[in-house]
Amino acid sequence: MKILALDSSGLVASAAIAEDDNLLAEYTVNYKKTHSQTLLPMIQEICRMTEQDLHTIDGIAVAAGPGSFTGLRIGSATAKGLGLALDKPLIHIPTVDALAYNLYGCGDLICPMMDARRNQVYTGIYQFEGDELKILTGQAPKGVEELAEELNVLGRAVVFLGDGVPVYRKLLEEKLSVPHRYAPAHANKQRAACVAVLGLRYMREGRIETAADHRPDYLRPSQAERERQERERREQEHAGH
Repeated sequence: MKILALDSSGLVASAAIAEDDNLLAEYTVNYKKTHSQTLLPMIQEICRMTEQDLHTIDGIAVAAGPGSFTGLRIGSATAKGLGLALDKPLIHIPTVDALAYNLYGCGDLICPMMDARRNQVYTGIYQFEGDELKILTGQAPKGVEELAEELNVLGRAVVFLGDGVPVYRKLLEEKLSVPHRYAPAHANKQRAACVAVLGLRYMREGRIETAADHRPDYLRPSQAERERQERERREQEHAGH
């Protein structure tokens, strides 16, 4: 089984091709956020380097959120376009789950943190039991202090990763009472390889969707939507006076 995987949910853009237990290619760039310009050329390059015909893939796995609204839209639109053009199913991978999968085999709690601004992160709490990634707390937007409190209550050592770590590390150090570490550079950001491996697993389990049905998981309204809601609320209050 062969999977094309994409992740443009955050600062990193990443594309990979995996076939069964082989990672054939991965192209990951963490430099400025111009995913709209880079994602398709990255896919073309890994196909060229590995002499792949995209018609031979079985499915397209995409990091489907949460994350940057623009990044998620680009990843989803690319996956949907390819899925429709190639007539291939999509595999919807939760972004935070894929991030946690970077630390396969880790014995401690795993806590990915994606910066969601305003002292919030997209996060979840995970642990490995054998080969299985167990979700203790599903992915959701959460205040950093609330997250630290939750981890303190669990009372177990934890490893953090994700682009929220450098932003909130000082706050974590202040609030955490449990032993904690930070994943090193090769394992601390989104990687399409993790999306691909989870994609292979999900596809074997029949957890697929059509390209037409695919929708990203934003988990909260965009800034534009929040501003619109706030404006409408003010207008209603004004009209009521």
